[in-house]
Amino acid sequence: MNRRRLLAGGALAGMALPVLHELVPHEGLHGGGGSAEASEQHPASAGEGHASHADHAAFAGSGTVDHSFNGFDPAELLRSFDWGRTRRLPGGRVLREWDVVAQDKEIEVAPGVHYAAWTYNGRVPGPTLRCREGERLRIRFVNASSHPHTMHFHGVHSAFMDGMPGIGESRGGGQIEPGESFDYEFDAEPFGMHLYHCHVAPLAAHIAKGLYGAFIIDPKDGRADADEMVMVMNAFDTNFDFGNEVYAVNTVGFAYQDQPIRIRRNELVRIYLANLVEYDPVNSFHLHGNFFHHYPTGTSLEPTEFTDIVVQGQAQRCILEMRFPKPGRYMFHGHKTEFAELGWTGFFEVS
Repeated sequence: MNRRRLLAGGALAGMALPVLHELVPHEGLHGGGGSAEASEQHPASAGEGHASHADHAAFAGSGTVDHSFNGFDPAELLRSFDWGRTRRLPGGRVLREWDVVAQDKEIEVAPGVHYAAWTYNGRVPGPTLRCREGERLRIRFVNASSHPHTMHFHGVHSAFMDGMPGIGESRGGGQIEPGESFDYEFDAEPFGMHLYHCHVAPLAAHIAKGLYGAFIIDPKDGRADADEMVMVMNAFDTNFDFGNEVYAVNTVGFAYQDQPIRIRRNELVRIYLANLVEYDPVNSFHLHGNFFHHYPTGTSLEPTEFTDIVVQGQAQRCILEMRFPKPGRYMFHGHKTEFAELGWTGFFEVS
């Protein structure tokens, strides 16, 4: 059943439903065989524990996602910033380093809905890499998965560090095969809200499977103190019809409706927002009962507008800043009703 039939049938009728329901039946994680080449053309064909077109069924039942099974919790991902480790280079410049590993891993994206993901460091989205403008960055990438992958960073760097197959192989870069590794090294510029993702073909499959994450470069003089959080808008094609059935922020549908985000009244809130949804042309973020300042890509310290909704194409990102003068529970969601009803909705709890 595709998402439109699912909605028309009333399985998720009404915004009050706390969670997406179980997708049954679900094949075991170790089902099937198939070649890597077949999987690259269509992820379902590798027999990695997905339901096939013939298997998918309506959502039914209820429950909660097992975050311990996933190894990550959206409530924790929200304010999780990975600053890596640092040391001083000759001359005093900071070198900031991370280790990132590509892994195949099954995750639960809604109660009972399991998805054979491709991950960075075992999570979707990957770790939020954070640094300061002007630092030297080094990311040690290890491909411990069963498919070739890369890390392509949005920002300014040389072509050899671009994570593009066919560019950089002579220097050990380009496409990184299973079991191989590569050190991406470049300067942190420009400041702003950026992202990274795999750039191996078919690109849609590698992004849809979960190989992406946020990449934040702070201005040299920093930003005002705030309650900061990262929201990566994503979605999952659970029945392999090249359309999504589950929508979310930070992977788990309705996560921030089940556990509203607690913030303090009148405190500055800063959201690092990115759209990594595949198979849909645009996504959006709408806030109820309030407005926010919008900083596209975060590369300027001056906002471009004061609004309550932003629309993003894939890989667009921004910084949003707001304060809540009144206590209460305020909804935020994708202002495409279908997305909201399939998981992309949550609440701020202001006290």
